[in-house]
Amino acid sequence: MSTSALYNDQGGAEAAVEAGQESTPTSSGTGAAFGLFSTDFKKNEDLKEMLESNKESLKLEAMKRIVGLIAKGKNSSELFPAVVKNVASKNIELKKLVYVYLVRYAEEQQDLALLSISTFQRALKDPNQFIRASALRVLSSIRVPIIVPIMMLAIKEAAADLSPYVRKTSAHAIQKLYSLDPDQKEQLIEVIEKLLKDKSTLVAGSVVMAFEEVCPDRIDLIHKNYRKLCNLLVDVEEWGQVVIISMLTRYARTQFTSPWTENNEKTFYDSDSEEKKEQTEAKPYIMDPDHRLLLRNTKPLLQSRNTAVVMSVAQLYWHLAPKHEVNIVTKSLVRLLRSHREVQFIVLQNIATMSIQRKGMFEPFMKSFYVRSTDATHIKTLKLEILTNLANEANISTILREFQTYVKSQDKAFAAATIQAIGRCATNISEVTDTCLNGLVLLLSNRDETVVAESVVVIKKLLQTQPTQHSEIIKHMAKLFDNITVPMARASILWLMGEYCERVPKIAPDVLRKMAKTFTAEEDIVKLQIVNLAAKLYLTNSKQTKLLTQYILNLGKYDQNYDIRDRTRFIRQLIVPNEKSGALNKYARRILLAPKPAPVLESAFKDRDRFQLGTLSHSINSKATGYQELSDWPAVAPDQSVRNVEVIEPVRNPSSSHTPYHSFTSYLSNCQFYHQNETSSDSESEEESSEESEKTSTDSGKSSSGSENSSSESESEQKKKKKTKKAPQKKSKPTAADRYSETPPSVTTPSFGPVKTYELLHHMTGKGLSAKYHFPRQPCLYEPSMVAVQVILTNSSDHSLEEIHIGERSPAGLNIHCFNTIERLEPEASVTVSMGIDFSDSTQAANFQLCTKENQFSVSIQPAVGELLMPSTMTEQDFTKEQGELLADCTGHGFDRSHTRQMLVIPACFGSVPEAALR
Repeated sequence: MSTSALYNDQGGAEAAVEAGQESTPTSSGTGAAFGLFSTDFKKNEDLKEMLESNKESLKLEAMKRIVGLIAKGKNSSELFPAVVKNVASKNIELKKLVYVYLVRYAEEQQDLALLSISTFQRALKDPNQFIRASALRVLSSIRVPIIVPIMMLAIKEAAADLSPYVRKTSAHAIQKLYSLDPDQKEQLIEVIEKLLKDKSTLVAGSVVMAFEEVCPDRIDLIHKNYRKLCNLLVDVEEWGQVVIISMLTRYARTQFTSPWTENNEKTFYDSDSEEKKEQTEAKPYIMDPDHRLLLRNTKPLLQSRNTAVVMSVAQLYWHLAPKHEVNIVTKSLVRLLRSHREVQFIVLQNIATMSIQRKGMFEPFMKSFYVRSTDATHIKTLKLEILTNLANEANISTILREFQTYVKSQDKAFAAATIQAIGRCATNISEVTDTCLNGLVLLLSNRDETVVAESVVVIKKLLQTQPTQHSEIIKHMAKLFDNITVPMARASILWLMGEYCERVPKIAPDVLRKMAKTFTAEEDIVKLQIVNLAAKLYLTNSKQTKLLTQYILNLGKYDQNYDIRDRTRFIRQLIVPNEKSGALNKYARRILLAPKPAPVLESAFKDRDRFQLGTLSHSINSKATGYQELSDWPAVAPDQSVRNVEVIEPVRNPSSSHTPYHSFTSYLSNCQFYHQNETSSDSESEEESSEESEKTSTDSGKSSSGSENSSSESESEQKKKKKTKKAPQKKSKPTAADRYSETPPSVTTPSFGPVKTYELLHHMTGKGLSAKYHFPRQPCLYEPSMVAVQVILTNSSDHSLEEIHIGERSPAGLNIHCFNTIERLEPEASVTVSMGIDFSDSTQAANFQLCTKENQFSVSIQPAVGELLMPSTMTEQDFTKEQGELLADCTGHGFDRSHTRQMLVIPACFGSVPEAALR
């Protein structure tokens, strides 16, 4: 059957099922019409027959149609018995589709699913990883408490599966089992702890999600896996990246100190007493390397195609990064504004919150927030909010011109929001207050009553800031009162009349007279302001308004709204003196005519920063179920050593035949051309240099004392070397044995000999920057052909060094894996970095430049021959052959054959020798 025919048949079958026709396909238009209007008691009968057929092709086609129905949201639960029979099929493709169906309906058809549970358990051992994963998925979808032990056992087995896909599925099953039986939490945490150690990028996101669901408070499980998760982050799937970034954001807020408090500390110490100044000094902020690792590894994800990932990185930088580094997220967020409307809404909400605190971030991109005619109203409103937040003295003229266009919009809600924005600008920027107020007064003549009403409300708020200067505006609004029909606007004008009735003594009583005529027809909010106006005029101008006030109070006494009735009775007892009024009447004027503070026009997003950016709680401005608040920065950083991962090295037996390096070194140490004095002297100096390297790799708090010790030790080491050089030696050509004796520890492994440290850059030459290096003699992680080199950088100056990195290299084709740029190295601080250098099996020095922000220093690393050797195991016959070739090469070149033979023959009994770099 061709592909097109299969799709045509599938589409016909789906149409038939959707319309509820007869089970067999109709062959004529009449039959189709009949099936459309008839009651079908054999629905999906054709699919059941196909599933019970002996032909695998028919079963496969039936399952494709059924899965298609599920994808369209159609109910196919009645096919469950026919489908579950095929779970033991040998056809892999059919099995996959059956499991897809079972995952969907296993929870609804629990009894039938339990009958096949033994089949699912057998499928957990299937050779195909997808079948194993699907079986576990179905098993965890049967939400019956009685099979919890079976599910737990299956999850534990799947967590140890060789396939990362199955391990990923086990992480998903953990969440299902926990929701079914929370009592299994402790056992599930053990599985999560095991899966967190998994190095597969496929598993990382799922297990972190399980961690967040089951035990988000067990932060101790993350310590050892923190650096691994940071390094895997770029390669994890997008869904996993979002989950991991969210978790690491919470983790970082509990483990690192705030990068924002440097200026605060400086101010504190400047204002402190002299006694405290003498005792303590303000320590500059030094970012934890693990904190920097997180920021550095998440930065590339700002270029992700997934908007959720970009938003997650943006919120991470907002909550964790130093303030001067947050700006890097701006372009990525602006880029998201070209996406779908739903994405724009969430991104604009977050930008609105960010723009309140840091206007400078988005001000260069102000044009990106200009409203377009095609934008939806809620998008327009958010852009308007951001433009208002970005307004300042420099750009207010541009923004107001833009607002003038928006006021003319046909969208009334957007036009009203624009007027509110103009009012906020007038409040926040005093230079344009009069300009905005005059513009709003002109809008009072607008044809659109919504614009007029909103203008009145905003003018009312602005007049409260300086009422003495704008009595003419109040008179103008009173003249327009009859033409304004919006209740809120009418109420605002009445409030202004009552509040400043002494400034318009002739107009206010006349307005009250008109209101008395229409009192019963007004809205409730207007009625309340009429009562307030009457009370205030009674206190200030009782001769003209006494009768009007009594009339209005009588109307309010019998109003249908109980709020108005209550307010009317309260006002009557307050302002009208009688025997029962008591002392309250004396303070009526103070109560009603007291000066009121001007309202503060603030952004609706002002307090949303209490929620984490990008969360549902931030979007709805309310704490949603399951929201986890970000903790405050710790005052003192917890111990950072908890994130160190111990590298377990194999312990070797010195007498074993599998330790050729140690055996060969032991032999060389006893050779007759090794002087005992030199050996002891060299070993002592090497031990000192080893101790020195350990001290320089400690934290910056101990670096000053460590640098002093290292300098004294290096001086003593140089003195010992000078004494050794002064010892009488024969001036003869070096033998092959002498070449090996020059660097005796170079053929050892880190487990058996001290590592010698070499000086790369002296602090005098480096203007305060000193560098030392050593070969750790471990496999290079970057490339197999490279030699691992560890460099210890120390700042011996009295100022910070910035942007320490590797510059130009010589020769040009030299392959070096450089260490990441060190942003800042504080005085007396040390840091250890790793490099990889490909010497191309040559002892030629690797020349390169060690650069800071201001200077460049040429340095070179000269490898000893022993650093280029690798262990090679061979038989005695092969050793004899190699020995002969080496002796032949040495003949006639001035080598002492007796020493060479003695050196090469004896190690043959150990079964292996170093393979020389020279062939």
